[in-house]
Amino acid sequence: MPFALAVLALAILVEVGASALLPKAEGFTNPGWTAVVVAGYLLAIWLLTVVVKKMDVSIAYAIWSGVGTAAIAIIGYFWLGESMTPIKVAGIALIVVGVVALNLNSAQAA
Repeated sequence: MPFALAVLALAILVEVGASALLPKAEGFTNPGWTAVVVAGYLLAIWLLTVVVKKMDVSIAYAIWSGVGTAAIAIIGYFWLGESMTPIKVAGIALIVVGVVALNLNSAQAA
């Protein structure tokens, strides 16, 4: 399981990086940045397929989407000039609570 978590963390980092670069792709009209974004997404999805060999897909995807969503919201605020409202903060908190709940439920079922 530690290997799967490490690969999942790498997959999340790659996906978040690709997502943060989406504005540079300019609606996929900038070929260089588009290639970087698409390559990042392909690598991230491939890494996720490696993870689900060792971890339930429901748990892996919950962690992937929850951490990724929270991370890109934070990156958007600090580096991309996006707003951070109390509702956005509450939404991120709810996502984190949901991921924790799924992981706790999975641990109890095992």
